[in-house]
Amino acid sequence: MTDPSPAPGPVPEAGSLVLAATPIGNTEDASPRLIRLLAEADVVAAEDTRRLHALAGRLGVEVRGRVTSYHEHNETARADELLDVVAGGGTVVVVTDAGMPSVSDPGYRVVERAIERGLRVTVAPGPSAVLTALALSGLPTDRFTFEGFVPRKAGDRARTLGALAAEPRTMVFFEAPHRIAETLSAMADVFGETRPAAVARELTKTYEEVLRGPLVDLAERAAAEQLRGEICVVVSGAPAVQASVEDIVGEVLERVAQGERLKAAVAEVAETAGVPKRDLYAAALAARPAK
Repeated sequence: MTDPSPAPGPVPEAGSLVLAATPIGNTEDASPRLIRLLAEADVVAAEDTRRLHALAGRLGVEVRGRVTSYHEHNETARADELLDVVAGGGTVVVVTDAGMPSVSDPGYRVVERAIERGLRVTVAPGPSAVLTALALSGLPTDRFTFEGFVPRKAGDRARTLGALAAEPRTMVFFEAPHRIAETLSAMADVFGETRPAAVARELTKTYEEVLRGPLVDLAERAAAEQLRGEICVVVSGAPAVQASVEDIVGEVLERVAQGERLKAAVAEVAETAGVPKRDLYAAALAARPAK
């Protein structure tokens, strides 16, 4: 997507909550805006404050504002405290350990509360494991869905995957190294062994690797090898089910019985189902009750 209009000036961030994306592996992916925000923000709310300081050290930036922890266990309770700073005209930057806040990471609750309070929210975009894995997978990218981590318990996992068995969009999941073989095997059972997929690990890092192939092959490889690091699994959506003439001839006969002309009914049903009109017309004639 391109925008031919002239590039606007910097986004004013005073009195704002800013969700800032951090590198998912390669420090060089940090944007100049992220570096400036870390130096200038009144408050930096970090998922892990130690990791934030380590990142700041690698970036050569001094975090001059107050640093506070903001993680899954305190994000609801701490939201208003952060937003009081925004309401007073300050800048609060929310960062997670890697990638975009609120995408399978803390951030959603404070955004929700900021909207309720009528406060300004903006984003300093950047690296995303979801989009990086999707782009590298070689699978369709025009429509996709992010499903996060699948449940750990086998029964819950089977039910979750079962509900996605007919999903037509490409699906992106996160998974831990010690569960990847089991998860891929469960996906092969539910989605079908030949469903195309990709396993992307250590994205943007030194040992980045993308494995591509049918789910059954990926499951066998994951079981044989010890895959390490942060892992994304990308699975092709369910293939479209091609209707057969036998499946839809009854619909034609029902429409004829309700008074529709045979040729008109055949033409509309055939177009919707994507089958040849000639074949459907012949089948309908053969199936019509004898007079």
